[in-house]
Amino acid sequence: MLKQRAKAVYIVIFAFMIGYFVYISQQPGRSYPFRLGLDLSGGTHLVYTADVSKIESKDIADSMSSLRDVVERRVNLFGVSEPLVQVEHGGALSVKENAYKLVVELPGVTDIDQAVKSIGATPTLEFRLVTASELNAFQASTTSLDTKILNTGVSDSTISASSTEKLESDYLALFKSTGLTGSLVSKATLQFNSTNQPIVGLNFTSEGRQLFAKITKEHIGDYLGIFLDGYPISVPVIRDEIVNGQAEITGSFTIDEAKTLVRDLNYGALPVPISLLSTQTIGPSLGQASVNGGIKAGLVSFVIIALFLMIWYRLPGMVATVALAVYVILMLALFKLIPVTLTAAGIAGFILSIGMAVDANILIFERMKEELHSGKNISDAMHEGFARAWLSIRDSNISSIITGTILYYFGSTAVIKGFALVFVVGVLVSMFTAITASRLFLYAVAPSRTSRFSSFFIGNGFVNK
Repeated sequence: MLKQRAKAVYIVIFAFMIGYFVYISQQPGRSYPFRLGLDLSGGTHLVYTADVSKIESKDIADSMSSLRDVVERRVNLFGVSEPLVQVEHGGALSVKENAYKLVVELPGVTDIDQAVKSIGATPTLEFRLVTASELNAFQASTTSLDTKILNTGVSDSTISASSTEKLESDYLALFKSTGLTGSLVSKATLQFNSTNQPIVGLNFTSEGRQLFAKITKEHIGDYLGIFLDGYPISVPVIRDEIVNGQAEITGSFTIDEAKTLVRDLNYGALPVPISLLSTQTIGPSLGQASVNGGIKAGLVSFVIIALFLMIWYRLPGMVATVALAVYVILMLALFKLIPVTLTAAGIAGFILSIGMAVDANILIFERMKEELHSGKNISDAMHEGFARAWLSIRDSNISSIITGTILYYFGSTAVIKGFALVFVVGVLVSMFTAITASRLFLYAVAPSRTSRFSSFFIGNGFVNK
C-alpha cells in the first residue's frame, strides 16, 4: 500500500511540475507558447491561382509541390509565425490552368498589403538564347524602320508608343528558351566588379552546370539573355564554353537591388507563375473570442464530467477526476512541445477527447462493480476490474488510433488534419492516464477492508446490492 501511495504522489508531483511549465511558458516573452492557427490568432488568408498552362501534365504535381515549398520558405524568411501553405486542386481537368490554387494563411498578419508583400513578386529567372544572325538582322530592320518613321515626319505620340511596343515585342520573341532557369541555381552571391559596381554571381547545380556547359559550347558567338520576370536584364555574348557552372548577372543595380535579387534567388524563384485571386482578413478580436469560447467550453465540460464521475462512481469517480486533470495537463504540455497548431477544430477535438478520456475508467469501474457483486473483496475486485477491462480498452483505442491516423494522412485540409492529430494524441495519452494513473491512485486510496460502508464508496450508482 505504501509503495502504491508513493508512486501516486510521484505522479501528482510530476503532473504539478508539468502544469507549472504549461502556465509559466504562456507568460509574455517565454518559450513554448501555444501555437494558434489563423482562426484563433487572427491573420490573413490568401488564395492564388497558379498558371500551369505551359507545364506538361505529368510535371504539374511536382511543380506545385515546389511552388508550395518556395512560398513557405519566403514567408518564413519574412518572419511570419507558423504560416500554412497548401495546394488545392479543383475544377475540370480540361481547364487545368484554372484548376490549381495556392492557399496561404499567415497568422498574426492582419494587414493584407503586408501579407502580399511577404509573398512578394518572387523573380522568375530564365536564360534564353538568340543567335547572332537573328539579332543582327533584327537590329538592321529596326534601324530601317526608324528611318522610315522619321522620313514620314510622324510625331503622334500614340503611333510612336505603338511602334515601340511592337519593336519590344518582336525583340523579346527572338529569344528562345534553353531550359536553364532559376530552379537550377544552387547559390547566388553579391559581388562587385572592377569598377566597384554590384553584380550577382550564380553557381549552378550539377544538372544546371551540365546544361550551361552544353549551351555555351554549342552557341559560341551567340547571345545568352538573362531574363528576370520575363524581361532581359543582361544579354552577354558567349565567348567560350563555360564548364565551371558559374555565371554573372550584370546591370544597373543598386546595392539594395542586388541584395534583394540574391536573397530572392537563394530562397527560390517561383517555378509556377501565380496571381492573387482573393483575400480574407480575420481580426485578432474575433480570434480571441474563439479562444475564450474554447477555454470556457473546455472548463464547463471538465466540471460537468467531474461532477458526474464523483456523483455516480463516488471514490473511483474522484480518482478518475484527478486522472482526468493529469490528462488535461499532459495534453496541454504536448500541444506546446510537439508542437501542435491549435485551431477551432483542434480545440473541439480536445474537448471531445476529455469525454472520451473517461471511457476506459467507466469500463473499469463497471467491471469492478460486477466483481464486487460476485462476492469478491475490494482488492480482488479492483485487480480483476483493471485486468478484464483492459482487452476492451485496448481494442477500442486501437480502432480509434487507426481511424484518426487515416483521417490525418488522407485529410485534404488543415482543419481535418488538426482535428485528427489532436484526436490521436488524446487517445494515446488517455490510455496512460486511465490505465496507469487511475490504477495507482485507486490502489493508493482504496480501503483495505471490505465492508458495507467501503463497498458503497467503491461501487457506483444509487443502489448497491
